[in-house]
Amino acid sequence: MTKPTTAAFPRPLTTVDVVILTIRAGALQVLLVQRPQQSGEPFPGQWALPGGFVDIERDQDLQGCALRKLAEKTGVNSPYLEQVGSWGSATRDPRGWSTTHVYVALLADDTLDLQKGGNAAGLRRAPVQGDGVGMALAFDHAMLLSAALGRVRGKTEYTSLPAHLLPAAFTLGELQHVYEIVLGRPLEKKAFRTRMLAADLLEDLGAQKETGRRPASLYRLREQAGLVYFTRSFEQR
Repeated sequence: MTKPTTAAFPRPLTTVDVVILTIRAGALQVLLVQRPQQSGEPFPGQWALPGGFVDIERDQDLQGCALRKLAEKTGVNSPYLEQVGSWGSATRDPRGWSTTHVYVALLADDTLDLQKGGNAAGLRRAPVQGDGVGMALAFDHAMLLSAALGRVRGKTEYTSLPAHLLPAAFTLGELQHVYEIVLGRPLEKKAFRTRMLAADLLEDLGAQKETGRRPASLYRLREQAGLVYFTRSFEQR
């Protein structure tokens, strides 16, 4: 079989960026990396989403690249990971025509082992404020973050997605609080509990946690539960 020839046309820069979300101090937070200060680097010293160029020797596909970048920054190998979309233009990166493929990861804060990998000058969590973080980000990362937050909030209305922000064992009250943090509004307690318990999503651990008023039952996600879809959204009455 004749080996295909290399295409004789310029190739765009190809990167993967990961929006890594956690809950900490009662707020939704996103992991950011600081751009290097070296001469010639675009947006030196500015904060950005973690990511980088696709490595054709190590990455079998885009998700493989996203998982590699995630492991390099957090020490987590198998979180909830979903592709948000792809963006590309001749102007988003001053180094040339570029495309990026954006993923969002939801992680329990107690699973993180933050590591300043690659050429990053710094690493930080930033509280989410509205559709961003209240400060300028490098490249078009403010737009990418906004798109990822919109995806997460939209799916929170009708799926079990926010449960991935919790530790392995949690109470129904803690689960509801996470939903409320992501959505930015309160939910009715009785209706929330009824929906969660009827969804075949949770496994009762047969243990309780002291909450200050009375003990609350502990639950965990059922193994292989995946993402559970509800029959109606929280917005519907």
